[in-house]
Amino acid sequence: MGDITNYAIPFFILTLIIEISISIYGNKKYYTSKDAIASISMGLGSIATSLLTKGAKFGIFSFIYAYRITEIPMVFWGIVLLILADDFSYYWFHRLSHRVRYFWASHVVHHSSTHYNLSTALRQTWTGELSGSFLFYAWMPLVGFDPLWILTAQSISLIYQYWIHTEVIKVLPAPIEYIFNTPSHHRVHHASDLKYLDMNYAGILIIWDRLFGTFIKESETPKYGLVTNIKTYNIIRIALSEWRSVFIDVWNAPGILNKLKYIWGPPGWSHDGSRLTTDQMRNKVRK
Repeated sequence: MGDITNYAIPFFILTLIIEISISIYGNKKYYTSKDAIASISMGLGSIATSLLTKGAKFGIFSFIYAYRITEIPMVFWGIVLLILADDFSYYWFHRLSHRVRYFWASHVVHHSSTHYNLSTALRQTWTGELSGSFLFYAWMPLVGFDPLWILTAQSISLIYQYWIHTEVIKVLPAPIEYIFNTPSHHRVHHASDLKYLDMNYAGILIIWDRLFGTFIKESETPKYGLVTNIKTYNIIRIALSEWRSVFIDVWNAPGILNKLKYIWGPPGWSHDGSRLTTDQMRNKVRK
């Protein structure tokens, strides 16, 4: 099938209009115009950059698929395995994107808004595929998933994750909240509050977070954005500011080991303790 994200664009537009209307006529503060425009512009830029990278990704997956161990047919059970495999891969890609600064430099874009609404879902990286995020899924063609179907599963995950970027939907029935990623779970993920930082990495199924110890339930209303917000609506700065910071840190760092840690260490790591990682901040509070 391939990427089906474009078929969801009318749904994206319609639901955006509905949520903006709720925000305006319900006297809510879900949106600000500059923030929403920046988020939507980042989404359009992401579509443009994906046109350059999607072909290369498909080519690499096809090359790997030629050496597949087996072949998984796209019947019912094969499609279920495909969705589970993709969602499992997404969990680990997402988790490492918060724990390794190299991948965070791309992913930080999605967390850079201090608002949480459907336009925030469109605030996507321009450099993710270029920096190798697709490699987290490279095992899938090797075990027998057709590359076209892998692209389909990835687009299904992207479409699913769109609707959970909202404050309009509060809490869903308990069985849904237990199994699936929901607006409540994902609001936690977008929070800058220390208790919520680096939790709830799920794509479609929240069971991965429950299984791997990264789940936390929404209790207090989250404060959205980054620990240190970038405070700009300039889409070029939003897209590249963290890459610029990585370059500056590497350039100024003493010694090769420190330079490498500024790339492959966790976000917030610093050789002189001037900045702190999430774990360091939590340890400091516990003392």
